[in-house]
Amino acid sequence: MKVVIVGGVAGGATAAARIRRLDEQAEIIVFERSGYVSYANCGLPYYIGDVITDPEELTLQTPESFFLRFRVTMKVRHEVTALHPEKKTVSVKNLETGEEFEESYDKLLLSPGAKPTQPRIPGTGIGKLFTLRTVEDTFRIKEYIRRNHPRSAVLSGGGFIGLELAENLRNLGMEVTIVQRPKQLMNPFDPDMASFIHGAMRRHGVRLALGHTVEGFEEKEGGVDVLLKDEAPLHADMVVLAIGVTPDTQLAKDAGLELGIKGSIIVNDRMETSVPDVYAVGDAVQVKHSVTGQEALISLAGPANKQGRIAADNICGGDSRYQGALGSSVIQVFDMTAAATGINEKTAVKAGLKVDKVILSPMSHAGYYPGGKVMTMKVVFEKESGRLLGAQIVGYEGVDKRIDVLATAIHAGMKAADLKELDLAYAPPYSSAKDPVNMAGFMVDNISRGILKQFHTEDVGSLPRDGSVILLDVRTEGEYGRGHVEGFVNIPVDKLRERIGELEKGKTVYVMCQSGLRSYIGARILAGYGYDVYNFSGGYRFYDGVMNDRYLIESATACGMDGNSANPK
Repeated sequence: MKVVIVGGVAGGATAAARIRRLDEQAEIIVFERSGYVSYANCGLPYYIGDVITDPEELTLQTPESFFLRFRVTMKVRHEVTALHPEKKTVSVKNLETGEEFEESYDKLLLSPGAKPTQPRIPGTGIGKLFTLRTVEDTFRIKEYIRRNHPRSAVLSGGGFIGLELAENLRNLGMEVTIVQRPKQLMNPFDPDMASFIHGAMRRHGVRLALGHTVEGFEEKEGGVDVLLKDEAPLHADMVVLAIGVTPDTQLAKDAGLELGIKGSIIVNDRMETSVPDVYAVGDAVQVKHSVTGQEALISLAGPANKQGRIAADNICGGDSRYQGALGSSVIQVFDMTAAATGINEKTAVKAGLKVDKVILSPMSHAGYYPGGKVMTMKVVFEKESGRLLGAQIVGYEGVDKRIDVLATAIHAGMKAADLKELDLAYAPPYSSAKDPVNMAGFMVDNISRGILKQFHTEDVGSLPRDGSVILLDVRTEGEYGRGHVEGFVNIPVDKLRERIGELEKGKTVYVMCQSGLRSYIGARILAGYGYDVYNFSGGYRFYDGVMNDRYLIESATACGMDGNSANPK
């Protein structure tokens, strides 16, 4: 059996190694357009920022090491220019010599990946404008910085690459501005959770211009003007386009393969395309989201590796099936960590699901053990069934651990309330006896039993201030004095029983505290006295962070720039 693989990196290289492990006699040829067949995409920004200092650390395998270990022929700087499924060949061009030839196959695997999205606006070809996707892109940016010592950069786009690059350029001492049309960074997060990511970026000097549309680029005064719609341009020494990726599927289109979202390759759960003996994996393929069952594009290394393995199994006569992806992800944001899995609230609502959520602010480990830090968790679940749909966490230590537990729970089809039953490891330096994941389960369980009723940030503004309801803040007097929501009166939770007579019977009570815990205790006290009570989800800390972020974003939209941003030109 002869297998030709188009593209290396995560999907193609994984498939090649798996095929060899399953079939020692197979002839395996990989054609890779770039000069690197297996490299760590996710490490590229950290090489630019000198966190990774040896360029060889970016290369996981070389053609020579791959052949030595697996007897797989890796041909780098070879571009497949056409597919000919009818005669089972591919056209190949050697990019170093210009030689063109055809290669036959018995089985063909496409792993072309995705390419940086290039907007159709003026100036995208200028020399000081970069994209970051390959090792070669990384070296170009690194060399430009080494030669020119730029003092400022504008990043167009606020996804994974944008944030990671922003951090690394800031660590090199550069002034960094992120500009993009959406009013939040990191689309996997809901806007309320993204506000904590925004706060971390601002604290570390990254300037945010959210809600602004880039209309073009111009070389000017030794740098680049980023032209904004209805705003003065931003000026920087260099610009990086990081607005996302698009499946690189022109080959598949020209060969008549069935295509889906954004021109992605449609595959079944065996990773087979619409053409016999042709498989496809990685960022170029359309998959099913395992929570919604809807078609999706999920450009992450984990899914690409799994798909490569599954395709290899089936190429070798097996019957492996891809169950879809949750889109689990984690990112370092300077000293913080942000992670998400499943779907967020806005995606769930868009999918037509009736959802609820719990928001909590647990410590990373036992409060009495030194060094614990607060994390903010949002867990989304289906109202009627209680099915766990997704989670987002922003914090410090322990964020990655909890998101992985929640991803496992979603994959296992657990209900959100069942999180309370998980038997998770505990020692004071690592967790609490009631782990944050358990706490989320306890809260959902209380909601399902009718013990807990909630109101949320989006409800606060519409609460009546005419005395028809009671708005109650149960924090200490000092906390209340440092900031509170307009209309909320203060009775500390530990004095609530003694002062219960101050609250008129028959009125609904809306209770708030700093994190949601003391207000829950207050709500139970009030319920015991016959009051109809709602507890504020997330607490004043959460509300204050979200509202401050919204103010900064709206102010930036109104006046042209974030209050912590570089002056427009």
